[in-house]
Amino acid sequence: MFGKLKGFLSGPQPPAPLGATTAAPDPPPAPAPAPAPAPAPAPAPAKEEKPADKENEAEKVDKPQESTPAPAPAPAPAPTAAPAPAAAPAPAPAAAPAPAPAPTAAPANPDQAGPEGQEAPPPPPPPIVINKYSDEQLRAIIKRMRERLEIYKEKAIDIYASSPEISPPVTPLLPKDVYPNVIAERERQAEEERKKKEEAEKKKKEEQEKKKKEAEQKKKEEEEKKKAEGLDQQKEQKNLTTKLKETTWSTVDMVLKPIEDMMDSVLGQTMDPFTDRRYIAWLSLVTLAFNYNTWFITARLCFPYHTESAIPYWFAMDLLADFIYLADSVLFQPRKQFVKAGDIMKDRVMTKKSYRDSERFMADMVSLIPFDLLYLQFGFKSIFRANRLLKVDTFFEFSDRLESIMAKAYIWRVIRTIGYLLFMLHLNACFYYVASAYQGIGKTKWVYSGIGSAYLRSYYFAVRSLINIGGLNEPHTVFEITFQMTNFFVGVFVFSSLIGQMRDVIGAATAGQTYFRTSMDNTVAYMVTNRIPSLVQNRVRTWYTYTWDAQGMLDESELLDKMPLVMRTAIAVDINLATFQKIDLFKGCDQQMLVDMLLRLKSIVYLPGDFVVKKGDIGKEMYIIKSGAVQVVGGPDNSIVFVTLKAGCVFGEISLLQSSKDGGNRRTANVKAYGFANLFVLEKKDLFDILVHYPESQKVLARKGRKLMKAKGPAAAKLEEDKKKGLALFGPKPPTPKLLRAVGGTFNKTIIDKMKAAAGGR
Repeated sequence: MFGKLKGFLSGPQPPAPLGATTAAPDPPPAPAPAPAPAPAPAPAPAKEEKPADKENEAEKVDKPQESTPAPAPAPAPAPTAAPAPAAAPAPAPAAAPAPAPAPTAAPANPDQAGPEGQEAPPPPPPPIVINKYSDEQLRAIIKRMRERLEIYKEKAIDIYASSPEISPPVTPLLPKDVYPNVIAERERQAEEERKKKEEAEKKKKEEQEKKKKEAEQKKKEEEEKKKAEGLDQQKEQKNLTTKLKETTWSTVDMVLKPIEDMMDSVLGQTMDPFTDRRYIAWLSLVTLAFNYNTWFITARLCFPYHTESAIPYWFAMDLLADFIYLADSVLFQPRKQFVKAGDIMKDRVMTKKSYRDSERFMADMVSLIPFDLLYLQFGFKSIFRANRLLKVDTFFEFSDRLESIMAKAYIWRVIRTIGYLLFMLHLNACFYYVASAYQGIGKTKWVYSGIGSAYLRSYYFAVRSLINIGGLNEPHTVFEITFQMTNFFVGVFVFSSLIGQMRDVIGAATAGQTYFRTSMDNTVAYMVTNRIPSLVQNRVRTWYTYTWDAQGMLDESELLDKMPLVMRTAIAVDINLATFQKIDLFKGCDQQMLVDMLLRLKSIVYLPGDFVVKKGDIGKEMYIIKSGAVQVVGGPDNSIVFVTLKAGCVFGEISLLQSSKDGGNRRTANVKAYGFANLFVLEKKDLFDILVHYPESQKVLARKGRKLMKAKGPAAAKLEEDKKKGLALFGPKPPTPKLLRAVGGTFNKTIIDKMKAAAGGR
């Protein structure tokens, strides 16, 4: 292994020249200089070399020996060179060329060339030791190492020879006193360069921004110019359109002004569409005209009702419906008030402009286009009146307004749902007659036979078909089967939808009663579970029934809490303010305080014989009788009736202002309900929360409370009198003798104080 590596490092042996001939004489060879050591590849290991390859190499070596029987003598190899391997050497690759072989001896006659003037062939490639790439890399590394070795040899011989690397700059040696100045100067120069660079960048940036702003400004000016040109064009077009429109409406207003002025005395300048009953009554008339068009346009289109005798009547009814449409668009819709930015617009000019700018005005105008004039060309056909159906907004507006003023709006909802069902049956009857006419009247058992009223027979078929009653004639043709299947599918969908809508309407109408029944049933179930006595159960049932019958709900506060404060205040003032103003205790108090008290009232229903208050109870509430009556009773078994208080009376108000210190908050009598009594209750806590904001009213109530207590003989006065009677048994306390006070002075006073303190400690 080491021998092979040594032969690889020693380089290839130069081969004998091939250009020499045998005719040349054999002069003594001239001495040649020893060549530089060149790398020669070592032979591959025996285990990797195949026998066939060895034979080929041997043949390659033998052939040049046979062709050159008299080669020129080669110079001796370098002392470190190993014997040449069997394979012929080849020149090194281009990346790392091997050194040239040693020169051979020149022929005797230099002018004489080789046989037939042929040149020497190139040396064979070096053998592969490891692999081609690894051999090339190793040869390149060896070449660089040899070159570096030569450089170091020269450096060792000549110490002043420079290295191939660039020498670093020499740092000058400065004196100690000069060095700070040089450093400061360098820093100053660096700072100046930095400032110059920053100024240049800043200037460059300013120029870029300036150019950018100029470009943006120029672009903006161009856009504004284009926009101004476009606006000018639009303005010119708009001005022309606006002028034409204003001129047209001015002409129309001038023509209609006498009629409008004449109707002002009846309808007024404007109308409130939500509360004005006249407007709602007019909407009912317009809805009637719309329903006439909706039902009869389809009926006249499908059934043969345009006979010569009936056409004048149809024409008169059509004119009447059109007149109602026209009156609605000219006299009523332009008078409707509207809300703009929270303000109610009542000016006629504003209401008229608002209506003319709305989509409803466009629909109304299209519904009034007289396509009926086409009768002159195509005959009397109701299809030309189909644009009258665009007045459908009036029907829905009437429905909403009617629901808002009805006490039981669900009645109208039920009627409207039934109308939808009847109209769907009407459309199905029309389609059935058209299908019968297409198949042939009386041609099959399924179609209309032509006997009796065509509309009634078709409507009967529609009812049985859509509601899926059954018992219909079997269809025979494909058209009849398809029509009947479509009828069944549509009938299932429409009928189920209408039934669901009817259920929702009835459920919403009875939602309160359902809640009442549910609450009562749950309470009864609870009492039965806990084995409450039957007497108590009956009283609870009676309370539920009377409360529902009296006020239509179990708790009024649930309804009032959903309203805004202004609405609740208005309702409370209308119901109870007059009663509050009659109470002596609250006379002279702030009116706003009374309003706040009204909002704190709670409604309670008492059954006959229920005690509202009992003598000796702590008074925390005052009561106002809303309906019914209560009795102030006494005696051993409360059989004596002192007074009966009816609706509008107040009791229990004094205990609100009295404290428990003197017993003024105790009830002084028994009060029980005489029949069913509905009372309003105001609690002491709510009153005190209100009085915090009204100090003057608090003083007035305190003063009046004391006066009323004295006038009505409350328990506090009696208690004070009893205290005085008890103290009279012991007599008044005798005063301190004057002599003792005069002689003792401060000393006696100190002793007396100590005695008092000792007595207090005991």
